[in-house]
Amino acid sequence: RIMRPDDANIAGNVHGGTILKMIEEAGAIISTRHCNSQAGEPSVAALARVERTDFLSPMCIGEVANVSAEITYTSRHSVEVQVNVMSENILTGAKKLTNKATLWYVPLSLKNVNKVLEVPPIQYARKEQEDEGKKRYEEQKLDRLETKQRNGDVILPVINPEPHTVGYSQSSLIHLVGPSDCTLLGFVHGGVTMKLMDEVAGIVAARHCKTNIVTASVDAINFHEKIKKGCVITVSGRMTFTSNKSMEIEVFVDADPFVDEPRERYRAVSAFFTYVSLSKEGKPLPVPQLL
Repeated sequence: RIMRPDDANIAGNVHGGTILKMIEEAGAIISTRHCNSQAGEPSVAALARVERTDFLSPMCIGEVANVSAEITYTSRHSVEVQVNVMSENILTGAKKLTNKATLWYVPLSLKNVNKVLEVPPIQYARKEQEDEGKKRYEEQKLDRLETKQRNGDVILPVINPEPHTVGYSQSSLIHLVGPSDCTLLGFVHGGVTMKLMDEVAGIVAARHCKTNIVTASVDAINFHEKIKKGCVITVSGRMTFTSNKSMEIEVFVDADPFVDEPRERYRAVSAFFTYVSLSKEGKPLPVPQLL
């Protein structure tokens, strides 16, 4: 689809969250299609994890984004999808690769949202592809468990913070989850959550350096628990590191069950985003040191 002004920042660069949302939509379509390719209980694929995603080149207003997805591995209960994003300048015909991403989905039953169904196997061109896929599966499974164990952090407000400190740029966004945010099962689309996370990370980066900023990469995004329609989610971000040319920002999503739910607030998603600061000409600028 063509990139429009509401997809981009004031400098005309498309938000990383917009691209992440398109990537997730493509992954959800192909995974759900595959999981329902054989006779059995109908299901919807739910996003469990996004591996590191690099933004290789900025995309601009007026360019066409072409998102392609391919299933590269299946385990008994999960699907690995690899997604490529190409941008095309429709005036010149020039094309460039902007993103490559790997996503993991699990099929949830339409009849019972807490039931994970089995995934139909795929045919591999060669045995090595299956072995490599299994290795990636085991690695991401271990990393998800390790990430979940350190999810107790919270971001507290700082009174009168000094410029370029963590408290000065930290930001939060509160969002009520509505029907348009959700899948057929009544849970939030992973792409919607990632878009909100990128918005918060972008605000943190812009507050820190006061310049035009763009997403450079996203470390693994782990979806620890589902977020239900009617929840109030708090998306929080804080600067954790700066180099001369980049900023690392930790972002996590907490969910408050709001309607007819006795459950307490819980950590739903966590990730690290990396941003760079750009001049009006699109050249990297030095980043103020984090104090």
